[in-house]
Amino acid sequence: MRTLRFIGLGVLVAAVLAGAALIYFARSTRAEINVLEAELIARAEPVGAGRVAEAALPEPVARYFAYTFPQGVPEAPRYAKIEMEGQFRRPMTDSFAPTTARQVVSLRQPDLVFSADTPILGVLWAIAYDSYIDGQMMMEARVLSAMTVMHEEGSPELDVISLRRWLLESPMAPMALLPGGPVSWEPLDGSRAIAVVRAQGLEARLIATFAEDGALLAFDAVAPGDLTTPYHGSGERVTRGDVQMVEGVRVPMAFEISRVGADGMAQPFWTGRITSLRFVE
Repeated sequence: MRTLRFIGLGVLVAAVLAGAALIYFARSTRAEINVLEAELIARAEPVGAGRVAEAALPEPVARYFAYTFPQGVPEAPRYAKIEMEGQFRRPMTDSFAPTTARQVVSLRQPDLVFSADTPILGVLWAIAYDSYIDGQMMMEARVLSAMTVMHEEGSPELDVISLRRWLLESPMAPMALLPGGPVSWEPLDGSRAIAVVRAQGLEARLIATFAEDGALLAFDAVAPGDLTTPYHGSGERVTRGDVQMVEGVRVPMAFEISRVGADGMAQPFWTGRITSLRFVE
C-alpha cells in the first residue's frame, strides 16, 4: 500500500509540474503576442478626415462609404480590437475545430496582429499567431504553447500575402478603406471595384463585390492560390454578412474565409463571427 501511495503521489506531483509548465509557456506565448500588439499600437495613427466627398471614387465604393458611415466618419480612432469565434481548419487538413481569435489592426497603416487558440487532438491545443508590422511579417504556431510546429519569417511572397491579408480583414474596421490611407480604388463595373493597398514598395489587390444598398459582400483575390503551403494565404476569398451598427459604423459581423485554387473551387478554412469590436483612440 505504501508503494501505491508513493506512486500516486509521484503521478500527482508530475501532473502538477506539467500543469505549471503549461501555464508558464502559455503566459510566455501571450506575452510575446502582447509585445507585438503594443508595437502596432505605438505606430497607429488616427483616421483623420476621410474626405470621402472630395475623392474620385468608383460609384459602388462611394455607395459603400455612404452606407457604412451613416453618421459620418469617426476621425479619432487609431486601431481596432476584434475578438472572434468560429470553426477553423488547419492547412492541408479536412476537419474543423472550434476556435477563438483576437486581432488588433491599425486603421491608417497596414499593420495587424492575429492570434488564435484551437484544439488539435483530444486535450492537445495549439496557439497560432502572426503579425505584419511596418512591412515585416512573422508567423508561428505552437502546440500546448510550448512546442513550435511552424515558424515563418518575412519573404517577398509572404510579405505580399500579409499585406493582402490586412486588406482582406479591413471590412471589420472599415475606416482602413477610406481615402487618404494606404488603400486606393479602381473601377470595375456597377457592383464591383478593385481595392489596391500599397506599402513599403509592395502592392496587393482584391476585387470587392457590393450589394445594391452599399454593403460589401465579398473580397476575392485576383489570382488563384497555392493550396499546398503549410499556411493559409494566397487565392483568398472572404464573404461577409450580418451587418450591425458598432459605434456609429456598419460592420459585417459574420464571415467565411476560403482559399481558391486553380480549379476555382472555394475551400473554406475559417468561418465565424465577431464577438467583440472596439475602435480605440
